Amino acid sequence: MPDTALPASHLDRHTVAVVIPALNEALRIRGVVEGALLECDRVIVVDDGSDDDTVAQLADLPVTLLRHARRMGKGASLRDGFREALRLGARAVLSMDGDGQHAASDIPRLLAAANRHPGCVVIGARLRKRSQQPLYRRLANEFGDWGIAWGTGYQVADSQSGQRLYPAAVAALDDVPGEDFVFEAQILISASRRLGTRCVSVPIESRYKSVHSGEQFRASHFRPLRDLWRITSHIVLQAVRHGGLVAVHRSIRANPPLVDDPSGEFGNALPQPQMQRAG
Repeated sequence: MPDTALPASHLDRHTVAVVIPALNEALRIRGVVEGALLECDRVIVVDDGSDDDTVAQLADLPVTLLRHARRMGKGASLRDGFREALRLGARAVLSMDGDGQHAASDIPRLLAAANRHPGCVVIGARLRKRSQQPLYRRLANEFGDWGIAWGTGYQVADSQSGQRLYPAAVAALDDVPGEDFVFEAQILISASRRLGTRCVSVPIESRYKSVHSGEQFRASHFRPLRDLWRITSHIVLQAVRHGGLVAVHRSIRANPPLVDDPSGEFGNALPQPQMQRAG
């Protein structure tokens, strides 16, 4: 085999599946899926009981469509999507929201970061053009980052982002508690505690409805007060039960956010992280 051959664990468009949870996404879902298909061969859409034309928008596209007869929440949609992706042989699963907030053109950058940091969860962190992000969302994200740190023992840049790449071992985790947005927080905690997995963030652009843009986005399903309370109370209860809070605090301080950014705008591309574990 030539020296230039890629390692067996190399991730690319042929070995990664994109999972897109969808609830009433008729406005943007077709463009989201078409963009994902340009970057990855396998795209899985999980329709969570939509009552609009979400499914009809995908009728002629080469995607795997899973449907819930009734609304079961984002956590259930991701679990089903992960299961199908692994059944199809994916080595990693990349999640995107169906509302158009995430740009499929960022997928190659997440794949490149995943190959530089094997075994890590890669998060598309909304660090670019943050001024376009509504203030309440920015504050909510920062509060969420603080809470996630107490569950994982390390800091994460934009822990609330739904654009993530999960290694197969993380996507395959069973008995991950929590529904809706709580699941996305809990899977990071479960991966940290059960697999020793670390997160690496890749800067992406914030994309929201703005007076400076003609792009249209549906109203977010995320409700900051309600959902942050659910996420934070869930994490705090787990942290208290887990114990060792002094050691966790030390671990958090010793492990700042890892940002993979070869451009140097937010931080240099980092070597494979070795997390200092609590306790």
